Amino acid sequence: MSEVGPVQRVRSERSVVAFLAFIGILMAFGIDGALPAFDELRVAFDLDERGLSPAITGTVYFVGMALGQLVYGVLADRFGRRPVLLAGIGIYAVGALASVLAPNLAVLLVARFVWGLGASAPTVMRFAIARDLYAGDQMARVVSTFSAVFLLGPIIVPFIGEAILTVGDWRAVFAAALVLAAVTGVWTVRFGETLDPANRRTLELSPLLDALRAVAATPVTRWILIAQAFFGGAFFVWLGSAQPVIDEIYDRSSQFTLFFGASGIGMALALLFNRPLIERFGAARMVVLAATAFVVLAAVGLAGTLAADGVPSIWWWFGWAFLANAMSMIMGPMSASLALEPMADKAGTASAILGVAQLGVGAGLAAIVDAQIDATVTPMLLGALVYGVLGLGCLILATRQPAGNAPLPRPRPVSVGER
Repeated sequence: MSEVGPVQRVRSERSVVAFLAFIGILMAFGIDGALPAFDELRVAFDLDERGLSPAITGTVYFVGMALGQLVYGVLADRFGRRPVLLAGIGIYAVGALASVLAPNLAVLLVARFVWGLGASAPTVMRFAIARDLYAGDQMARVVSTFSAVFLLGPIIVPFIGEAILTVGDWRAVFAAALVLAAVTGVWTVRFGETLDPANRRTLELSPLLDALRAVAATPVTRWILIAQAFFGGAFFVWLGSAQPVIDEIYDRSSQFTLFFGASGIGMALALLFNRPLIERFGAARMVVLAATAFVVLAAVGLAGTLAADGVPSIWWWFGWAFLANAMSMIMGPMSASLALEPMADKAGTASAILGVAQLGVGAGLAAIVDAQIDATVTPMLLGALVYGVLGLGCLILATRQPAGNAPLPRPRPVSVGER
């Protein structure tokens, strides 16, 4: 049987965006879908008596996502995107099913870790598939669009979880992930393979080392990797601390889902409005402008927070978070497209390396700030400003393209008849 790749099949941009957004929602469901179930998890596993937060179930999920990315990236560059994505979906389903059936906390944490391992496959594949089919500003536009659609997850999924809890318990919420996995598996088979057979790499340690060397030796990719770690750290502070801030500092626990969903709407709108700006000004200029806006917002937000002794009105704090998160979100797709531009023959592994930097290192940077948040939101704003300045500096270095170093041409999909 002949291999199915981009040289054999031309896909519409709309179908690509829809597929990549959906596999992103599959990944995000393991995070956002669990949020409404936190209170039930606290009771079911006696977490208060153990001195633990339900967020620990999300932490092990993130650890699984971070550790799995390099493995999937290497395998995807060797065997193709489709079989590796299907394998990841299978592991995702096993982890979700084990979570549903978990009889105690230890089993639940192991199951959530496995669930995260499976979720790391669509995390890597979204950008690798996009790089297989597009390049340059067109890739940035496509990634921005599917990222905007993907953000329907944080808006809708928590409400779906709340609805499920009205007729079932936390196990029913987790079971919904099995339905998503089944739909994604069928869609993946129908979507087909995108890796050109000519770009497949051998399954050895040397290709991974080669990709690491290429990332380190390519200025745009290297500096964006570091920038993503800093901006990822700033964003993960929001993910990790928004719930306790809204609950404990502002005493509005019943409104958390509304605030979280509103933030998702802001990020989605920013991505949609960013697409025409990329077409007009280019991804390199727009990513620096977005990072600059993030730093300005952090400085203004911190000034207002300090003036209010660390506890400004919730509308001042959330207004800052709403705008800052929007800037963070539009930076991601543009950064990824710029970083992967020179990595056509190793996009899967390079995408995984970038993901590990943003998720693994970013989560570590966020933990430093999270640990300082107690009775005020000052550490959150200060952390965002410090990480934002460092990230902006890295992006400026990344986008200073040397003379004569022209962008790579966009690969042209070829129809079956031209093969």
